[in-house]
Amino acid sequence: MSTVREIHSEALGDSCYEVKHPSGLTVMVYPKEGYSTTYAIFGTNYGSIDTVIKTAGQEPRTIPEGTAHYLEHKLFESEELDAFERFAKTGASANAYTSFDKTCFLFSCAGNFADNLRILLDFVQHPYFTEQTVQKEQGIIGQEIRMYQDEPGWEVFFNLMKCLYVKHPVKIDIAGTVESISHITADLLYDCYNNFYSLNNMVLAVAGNTTVEEVVSVVDEVIKEKPAIPVERADYGEPAEVASHRKEESLAVSMPLFALGFKENWERPVRTLREKLVANILLDYIAGEMSPLYNRLLNEGLINTSFGYEYFTGYGYTATIFEGESKDPDAVADAIKQEIARIKRDGLDQQEFDRILKMSYGKAIMDYNDIDGLTNDMVAAHFEGWDMFEDIAIYQNLTLADAEEQLKREFDAETCAISIIRPKEGD
Repeated sequence: MSTVREIHSEALGDSCYEVKHPSGLTVMVYPKEGYSTTYAIFGTNYGSIDTVIKTAGQEPRTIPEGTAHYLEHKLFESEELDAFERFAKTGASANAYTSFDKTCFLFSCAGNFADNLRILLDFVQHPYFTEQTVQKEQGIIGQEIRMYQDEPGWEVFFNLMKCLYVKHPVKIDIAGTVESISHITADLLYDCYNNFYSLNNMVLAVAGNTTVEEVVSVVDEVIKEKPAIPVERADYGEPAEVASHRKEESLAVSMPLFALGFKENWERPVRTLREKLVANILLDYIAGEMSPLYNRLLNEGLINTSFGYEYFTGYGYTATIFEGESKDPDAVADAIKQEIARIKRDGLDQQEFDRILKMSYGKAIMDYNDIDGLTNDMVAAHFEGWDMFEDIAIYQNLTLADAEEQLKREFDAETCAISIIRPKEGD
């Protein structure tokens, strides 16, 4: 029998429901009254960084880079209609993605929700691989890998990852390499599926025009109990230092691209939700559109509106990244480092901190109206161990002292690296 826990927000007047199904699957449901559409994600806590199968009581086994992404592609196939064809008949829009940390299969629909949910749960639970179809996919994904190698924004990011990380597989393209995927076989895909697609390692998240009862009814019908498989993530022994401080490449671009990153070295493999929210506030403070740094660099013509930043974090990796286009990437990097050093020395301004905190809180409230993002947040909340609405409570209690304490631990100049893509000669 399923057990249901209601998670309620006084600030929003909304509730999200966490259902523990007897099969071991966790189901998250966020009913949104008055919405015409419904969005669902069936995800597993298995991404491109999981290049080792490490189940309890067994010796770790290395698998080819890109296997998670490859498996995502192959799960849509069957002996009869593939999943996309099945969804087309019910009017749903379906997709899937593999990230560094997870693989998710999803759909959105304005009708036939129960039928669409049956399709989603059914095809993900019934893998069908043959050596012939697996070999055919190698050519397709190989072309995809080569295409991204010529995409400057993609290349500047992964060049930065190769600078920041010595051992961690986050430095490898999510799709792997042409060489690595050549080692993927049907048997290997079944092994990875049986290990990482255990229901206790998965979550179903649904938001929009539905009810807990409707979702659970379909889950009871389609999901069958399986033995729980304990899944462990490998420790790749990533050292504190960076692999290198600089990497440059030339591609067909009209203006140089850059990505400046600061690698973090905390003892824990994952960051808390509070740490992530504080980090984003600090990034807005340092380089947001209202910051002195941003406006000075913009006025001097050193950046344009492509400039952005990100707190990039997952299991075993964390970095703060600034990126964009610039005629002089090194001048931008120096300005960012100097501004961080100044803020660390002088401290944060209370009035500016309060402004960014209020802005962040308001955006968090508004985000609960976006069912696409909301459903992805439910998946993240389950896999990362926090509750929905927890961000609202954190914002309500954050102080300047909290931000200044975290600032001391971030932006280490010794673990900083820059990646630059310059125009090819003659371009």
